Amino acid sequence: MRISVSSDMDEPVARSLVAELRTRGHEVSAHGALAPGDDPRWAVCSEAAAREVTTGTADQAIVCCWTGTGASIAANKIPGVRAALCTDAYTADGARRWNDANVLALSLRLTSEPLLKEILDAWFTAEAATDTEDRENVAHVGRLDSGRTAP
Repeated sequence: MRISVSSDMDEPVARSLVAELRTRGHEVSAHGALAPGDDPRWAVCSEAAAREVTTGTADQAIVCCWTGTGASIAANKIPGVRAALCTDAYTADGARRWNDANVLALSLRLTSEPLLKEILDAWFTAEAATDTEDRENVAHVGRLDSGRTAP
């Protein structure tokens, strides 16, 4: 799978994230502080990673900043992105399952290496629900991206 990764800081957990993804066999495209010469501002690098999802350059993205909040906000401004800030495995599972999230947002401050692996396990194991209500909610979010809410 092609994963676009961004971080506004070159922190150990961000480097561990890239290494772990590659160990799992994913192709990684790095942005921000993880790519020498790239713009490390969280709004800019999160946008770059999220856009790769919507253009099809990446299958999913993982965006990081100190709290994860700014990265998730910036990513969610890109139509078609459903970014979820996940601080534990249960939330990551639910984000993929019920929200069909395509961008994972992580806190560089809160995410330890063992927790990172648990979150990634849950994220990559879960599949989008086929339940009608869940699919309708995801479709509604898609309509919000386009400025309409009626089906």
